[in-house]
Amino acid sequence: MPIIEGLNDDLKDAIRSKDSLRRTVLRTLLSEIANAKIAKRSDLTEEEILVVINKQSQQRKDSIEAFANAGRKDLEDKERLELELISTYLPEQLSEKEVQEIIDDVLLEVGATVPSDMGKVMGVVMPKVRGKADGKIINSIVVSKLKEL
Repeated sequence: MPIIEGLNDDLKDAIRSKDSLRRTVLRTLLSEIANAKIAKRSDLTEEEILVVINKQSQQRKDSIEAFANAGRKDLEDKERLELELISTYLPEQLSEKEVQEIIDDVLLEVGATVPSDMGKVMGVVMPKVRGKADGKIINSIVVSKLKEL
C-alpha cells in the first residue's frame, strides 16, 4: 500500500477513535507532503515522501534535544510521542555496523584518501542510506574514517 494511502487511512482511524495526538501528527505529515508536492509541482515518489517524513522525524529529534537542554520535560515528552508515531512510517533504520560497511565500500569506490574528499563520499553514501540512517551519524562516521586514512 502506498504511504499516502496508509497515512490517510490512519488519519481516519485517529479521527474516529478521537486520538488527538495521532490525528495532529498525521495531519502535519500529510500537510508537509502536500507542501513538498506543491513545491515540486508534480506528484512525489515514495522515496521523496519518505524524505519528507524523515525530515519531520529529524525536527522532532532536534526539538527533544532543545527541550531537554531547556528543562522542559513536558514538551520533551510530547515530542517523543510524536517521534514514535512518525517513526512507524519510516523504513527500518540501518545499524551502525551496516552504515560503516556502506561507507567503507563507498570510500573504496570513489578512492577517497583525504578529509577534503568528504563531499564525494557523502554524495554517493546519502542516496544509498536516505531515510534509513541519521545524517549526523553518517557524517561523523565519514569524518572519522577519512581522518584514519
